[in-house]
Amino acid sequence: MSDQKENQLNIELPEEIADGQYSNLSIITHSHSEFIIDFIQLMPGIPKGKVKSRIILTPDNAKKLVKALAENVGKFEAIHGTIKENTPQNGGIPMNFGGPTTEA
Repeated sequence: MSDQKENQLNIELPEEIADGQYSNLSIITHSHSEFIIDFIQLMPGIPKGKVKSRIILTPDNAKKLVKALAENVGKFEAIHGTIKENTPQNGGIPMNFGGPTTEA
């Protein structure tokens, strides 16, 4: 029983973070010591996106994240069916979202 208490984490989720950030694009870069994931929000018809959040991970934690995401996508698809990847190549939404281009 004491081993179970030793393995517990106390994680606080501040209210301003609990709402989350919407992202419809991510860009991943890396160096020899870290992976950087920028989460970006693109708006229809606007050619400029805005980074809403940046997460920096060690290579070890990046690999653990990939594994955890793959596991959770598998669980999601087992319940809801295969997730269709929308890309311009397969008729999905293009980067400009099909909206008009804007001019200043």
